[in-house]
Amino acid sequence: MEVTLLGTGDTTGTPTPGCSCDTCERARERGVERTRYSIHVRNERTGEALLVDASPDFRHQFLERDVDLPDAAVISHIHFDHLDGLGNAYRLFSDLPVYAADETDPETGESVAGTVRSDYDYLDAVTVSAESPFEPFETCGFEVTLVPVDHPPLVCYGLAIEDPETGAKLSLSGDTSFGIPEESRRVLDDPDLLLADGIVPADLCEHHPLGGKHEDDAGVPRTFGTKHMTIEGARALGEELDADETRIVHLSHFIPAEEAFGEDLAVDGERYEL
Repeated sequence: MEVTLLGTGDTTGTPTPGCSCDTCERARERGVERTRYSIHVRNERTGEALLVDASPDFRHQFLERDVDLPDAAVISHIHFDHLDGLGNAYRLFSDLPVYAADETDPETGESVAGTVRSDYDYLDAVTVSAESPFEPFETCGFEVTLVPVDHPPLVCYGLAIEDPETGAKLSLSGDTSFGIPEESRRVLDDPDLLLADGIVPADLCEHHPLGGKHEDDAGVPRTFGTKHMTIEGARALGEELDADETRIVHLSHFIPAEEAFGEDLAVDGERYEL
């Protein structure tokens, strides 16, 4: 299993357009980017590739990175920075199966699968497969399981992607607070690699209108507001899930420049063999 981090940033990415903050300037100096979130997973046994979330930066990411176009995709939730790149299927694919959860979201009145189907009904290449959380399905030679996480007000899902032949396992937290249900944690547990959402350091919770929550024993918030883990929360999740390696993704440009490119904070283009 070859995992390529196509996009490791939050909604605006880093550098953010029009921003001259120290972190964006540091990224420009280093020649690195954190574009909107997307992960490429290649099955080296079958030669197939699975895309997790379709970033609005799809075209740039696939031109920039030496990876094949996907044979299938999974969509974790319907926020634009995870979904809007699916429009790139136009004229690039003759057939692109897209997998998404079948649970009805009380906020929207339809499932993630239903939203993808209705929003992209003009794309003949896109065929949507509605999948039930906790029920593994097969695609690209992998066994994939969607699990509910905590990203109010919309439903959102993490994923476990496993190679049944080699035993390699990739877990993705999805966009989530630290309040991931225990049943979901059991599915995500013990990965070779965990990609964990961590948007800012915990000390920035003081600037959020809702502060932070899910404090650890030292009082450090592991959730920023309600929707995303802090960097400390992402690290704690990696420890609790007994991940062999944790890379923190969905990072914002609000991280102070002196911390923004720390050892476990991912940037676009990283590649891992599991």
